[in-house]
Amino acid sequence: MITLLGRKIGMTQIFTDAGKMIPVTVIEAGPEVVTQVKTEETDGYAAVQVGFEDKKANRTNKPEEGHFKKAGIEAKKNLAEFRIEEGESYEVGQIITVAAFEEGKKLDITGTSKGKGTQGNIKRHGHHRGPMSHGSKHKRLHGALAGASYPGRVFKGNKSPGRMGRETVTVQNVELVKIIEDRNLLLVKGAVPGGKGGLLKIRYAVKGQDE
Repeated sequence: MITLLGRKIGMTQIFTDAGKMIPVTVIEAGPEVVTQVKTEETDGYAAVQVGFEDKKANRTNKPEEGHFKKAGIEAKKNLAEFRIEEGESYEVGQIITVAAFEEGKKLDITGTSKGKGTQGNIKRHGHHRGPMSHGSKHKRLHGALAGASYPGRVFKGNKSPGRMGRETVTVQNVELVKIIEDRNLLLVKGAVPGGKGGLLKIRYAVKGQDE
């Protein structure tokens, strides 16, 4: 299934012919180039490796330099891999652009969520606060963690304060509202994970696709 790499530009809004306002996220997607084609015979599975965004030569190590030289292309900052489905065929050096997608279809978009730093249990897990009356010592603290004399310990996996965000998140069935081919832009309905400039992986939705 085609996977296109892109950068989140930001959010804006567009209007339909009927005057309806639609909030959209603008994504600069591709162009990406096929850097390697994997086959059942050589690698044990069929897949395609793609590269996105040029990389300076002085930032490319020897193994990467050899890999890109073998493919006959310039070094790339970001690499991703996707499986080849039946009927699909790719060649090393092939360019994949936003033209591979179709307006109105549903997409699954994967990115890294914004980091929130260390947060308390209320913000991190949505716990309720304690009484706010005078003398209360349980305003925004977590509740009891251990079960008195039995089991007398804290079980693993308890929801507690800690680092929040900066995780891989996928939003599913996002509508592709508009494609601007000459600028390599995708306009998708609603929000997607991460901040401005974040790297995204875009592919057709696995479920919920409107035929």
